[in-house]
Amino acid sequence: MTTVQGVIRKCINNTETQFERLGFVATNFANYSTNGYKCVRFEQMLNEDGYLTGVARTDVGQGSMMITGNPYDVALKTDGYIPVTSPEGEVQYTRDGSFKQGKDGYLVTNDGWLVGDGIKIPTNIYRFSIKGDGTIAVMDDKMSPERKIGKISVVRFQNPEALEKGAPNKMKATAEAGEATLVKEDNLLAQNYLERANLNIYDAVNDMLRLNASMIASMRMAKICDDLYNKSINLRDT
Repeated sequence: MTTVQGVIRKCINNTETQFERLGFVATNFANYSTNGYKCVRFEQMLNEDGYLTGVARTDVGQGSMMITGNPYDVALKTDGYIPVTSPEGEVQYTRDGSFKQGKDGYLVTNDGWLVGDGIKIPTNIYRFSIKGDGTIAVMDDKMSPERKIGKISVVRFQNPEALEKGAPNKMKATAEAGEATLVKEDNLLAQNYLERANLNIYDAVNDMLRLNASMIASMRMAKICDDLYNKSINLRDT
């Protein structure tokens, strides 16, 4: 038989779990405008004792694509990640293809990480293009033929949900995620586009409203049970 104290403990536990879930929802909201961001889903369940527990999982689903018209922008059209290298030489992985030409001529992320292990873009070129397979080609002038200067690699992981959060908008490889495998396909990337966060803003708002109502109900129940418990103690002592 469940005691009043047991009900109070369950209410407190459930409220704490809902607060944890609310934290993930808030993080998703904060990254709504982050290119290529993958939302974290918090799956709730009741254990055999009636306590609410939860597991956080990264949703690796594709986000919608938006056109930018910037030739350095590129969106992944498939699952996978683009390897990028920090100034210190650490390799992490991103789906944010908002690249630019760095001051030393290399293709870099907005925060200065090299795309791949370094792709140098010549100066004073007429045209810069990124092919579907990641090949980067340039034309020096209208009459010159295209020439290849590098290639943006795309890799996949056996278990991408096991990747860890790394530097802003980047993921770190883990043993659980498996080895990074190079993808060799012709339709991986779309130039002049960026991938948006895979957040459904309407679902996120509904989640927040439901969580708020659930937490209020749990706290009210805990308060009612606490009042009943205190009254029963007072009656026993009289």
